[in-house]
Amino acid sequence: MDGSSQEEEEDRTFTNISLADDTDHSSRILHPRPKSLLPKMMNADMDAVDAENQVELEEKTRLINQVLELQHTLEDLSARVDAVKEENLKLKSENQVLGQYIENLMSASSVFQTTDTKSKRK
Repeated sequence: MDGSSQEEEEDRTFTNISLADDTDHSSRILHPRPKSLLPKMMNADMDAVDAENQVELEEKTRLINQVLELQHTLEDLSARVDAVKEENLKLKSENQVLGQYIENLMSASSVFQTTDTKSKRK
């Protein structure tokens, strides 16, 4: 690095304040530039915003996962209801067949026919 590039580098981070009107660089004192509070406040605000965004993102993720879980539960319950409906229809059909079979047996049996005639007499 040569002397001029070193001074340019120093100018980026420090302000030269001359104590005398001479051009001799040895009499200059390097003071740090006053830092603005705005970037710190902005950084703090950005950190707060980032934290809020992170909390919102986590909350949204949690809600999305909860919605997905509820959707799966609803799908499972719907499938179960459909299976129960199908089983119910099957059992109703079997019940009708059994009922018809019992009626046929009763009509073919002489025991039940006499009961029918007794009930007709009353």
